[in-house]
Amino acid sequence: MTDRLTIALAQMNQRVGDLAGNAEAILIVRRRASGADLLLVPELQLTGYPPEDLVLKPAFLRETEAAAGRLVAATSEPGPALAFGSIRVVEGKAYNVVILADEGRELFVTRKRELPNYGTFDEKRIFASGPLPEVFTFKGVKIGFPICEDLWLDDVPMHLAHEGAEILLSPNGSPFEIDKDELRQKLFGGRATQTGLPLAYLNRVGGQDELAFDGSSMVFNGDGELVVQMRDWDEQLLLTEWARGADGRWRCETRERATLAPHPEDIYRAMVVALRDYVQRNGFPGVLLGLSGGIDSALSAAVAVDALGPDKVWGVMMPSVFTADTSKSDAAESARLLGIRHDVIPIKPAVSALDDMLRDAFAGRKPDLAEENIQARLRMVTLMALSNKFGHMVLTTGNKSEMSVGYATLYGDMAGGYSVLKDAYKTTVFALSRWRNENRPEGLLGPAGKVMPDAVITKPPSAELRAEQKDEDSLPPYDRLDPILHGLVDRELSVSEVCAETGEPRALVAEMEKLLLRAEYKRRQAPPGVKLGGRNFGRDRRYPITNAFRTGA
Repeated sequence: MTDRLTIALAQMNQRVGDLAGNAEAILIVRRRASGADLLLVPELQLTGYPPEDLVLKPAFLRETEAAAGRLVAATSEPGPALAFGSIRVVEGKAYNVVILADEGRELFVTRKRELPNYGTFDEKRIFASGPLPEVFTFKGVKIGFPICEDLWLDDVPMHLAHEGAEILLSPNGSPFEIDKDELRQKLFGGRATQTGLPLAYLNRVGGQDELAFDGSSMVFNGDGELVVQMRDWDEQLLLTEWARGADGRWRCETRERATLAPHPEDIYRAMVVALRDYVQRNGFPGVLLGLSGGIDSALSAAVAVDALGPDKVWGVMMPSVFTADTSKSDAAESARLLGIRHDVIPIKPAVSALDDMLRDAFAGRKPDLAEENIQARLRMVTLMALSNKFGHMVLTTGNKSEMSVGYATLYGDMAGGYSVLKDAYKTTVFALSRWRNENRPEGLLGPAGKVMPDAVITKPPSAELRAEQKDEDSLPPYDRLDPILHGLVDRELSVSEVCAETGEPRALVAEMEKLLLRAEYKRRQAPPGVKLGGRNFGRDRRYPITNAFRTGA
């Protein structure tokens, strides 16, 4: 029996499905953790997380089992014991597991019991629920390994405490959400106090499709004291020292408190990390976007430059007869400030060609939304042509306010490969733009100082698809619209409840609800985009397209 342990916590990135690459990354970290007794890596680190329906593919399960065996065998190399996340098939059922290996042997396997099935999580679709887990005695110390959701609920931690666990080590795959740091600290501090056990919450970092993982791993002692706060948004290996006290209880003696990104920097970093990993892992040489002189495209370009570097971002201004000279100059200035390529490709010839093509079919009808949408779709045809020719991914620039009410053109400005603003309301776009003009956190690849002209932030938003057009011609001011949408979308409130909270007229809120539900078919065809809040337009919110229910009827 020992009275001291060195436990290495590895906050790592991943690549879903890259079994060999993930295994090699784990072994590299294990070599760096020389001197530790035990190394813990995040949930399903071998397969990547979330693996989604890969788990339903027998070939993937077979190759995962083989890769896990090779990783276990590789622990014959000198180094700490290794606790890693993988998948184990038992009697034809797939389980989310942690495997503990040392000296080339598998010592212990525990299965995840609590399977999240809300928001972005679908684990009951792909995994079986394990039994209440056992503790494992490591060097005379009884350790429990609650896997992610096992720690978020109290059944498994309390069971492990009753079974005699002295330390809880919890590998996680917990995506970023606004205000989640505070929730985690409160919940896990309470869990440590509830069980009377010290615990380590280990999370991953990096982007995976619509998810951004922020790390922010923590260690609490049994009295609920937060003693270790690891960095957010960066990989980190930390060797923590643990000791058994005179009372027989274990405590973490390491004291390390990283400062987490404040709001709205946390949102901005989520956008940067998600876009960086999406573009790089899908093999795109860079991104291109329509740089309109408006705030959405200016902010999207800034995020792209901070994620990928200016040499991998290409802005294209595509003016029409309705594009203001100030928009042209603002787009050019945004490109200059960011140091990106900036091309101007007018769409007037294409608009004229479509006018000629449709003249007979449109005869007798006044210009309306059809002509406006033609412009937006011609711009996307232009961007997709450049994308096909040069390989750059088209970055979509629409925000959550527009996506909510359908103030976007299907197969026009909604088309593309990825969106960093998909879960950001327009008021958030304004806040992030002001913030980025005044701040450049360490690690970003863009320039310090302003990244967009002030006029982009201060001028009234406009799609510029007709003369003198303003967003407020069709929508309430965004400082009024966004609270309505936050209530209807993020909190699932009724029209009456939103009216009571915002003081807005019932007719207005009911109209916004109608627009929201009517635009569901558009959102089903939108590109993926990084999740920021608790209710993004993706797997968080799955409404039927054909839907007659209204709370404001």
